[in-house]
Amino acid sequence: MAILPILCYPDPRLHKVARPIAVVDDRIRALVADMLATMYDAHGIGLAATQVDVHERLVVIDVSEERDQPLVLINPELVWTSAEKHVNDEGCLSVPGIYDGVERFDAVHVKALDAQGESRVIEADGLLAVCIQHEMDHLMGKVFVEYLSPLKRNRIKTKMIKQQREARE
Repeated sequence: MAILPILCYPDPRLHKVARPIAVVDDRIRALVADMLATMYDAHGIGLAATQVDVHERLVVIDVSEERDQPLVLINPELVWTSAEKHVNDEGCLSVPGIYDGVERFDAVHVKALDAQGESRVIEADGLLAVCIQHEMDHLMGKVFVEYLSPLKRNRIKTKMIKQQREARE
């Protein structure tokens, strides 16, 4: 397992739309292992392949307290969403240190393949539902800051560019 570099906003590669995975094979299972190791190393609860510059429809999530219940979603698609929505504070490994409110569905059902290529439907609410929606946005090339006002988004972009510049010096 390798720790992969995570793209940081406003990297344009974060806006690429991920393509479906045709076959769940050893390459995909190795990517899953690397993504889980990367997510845990970065103390995140979710990571989309897009964030590690792999533009395929793959998400890993673990919202458990013990960090021992990884969830793998390959080619995820929302098949049901609740009528109710709430604003939740969200953060992102690609936008470190930034948190803001985003409106999401309270509950979702997502159909996806697992790491063995088996189809399953996950019924999620609470933090898991928020995380699934957040990570699926990444697969569509969308970062959570795009839900914010243009003023907030520009401030965040400026801050991120400054941090990246300072890190290189």
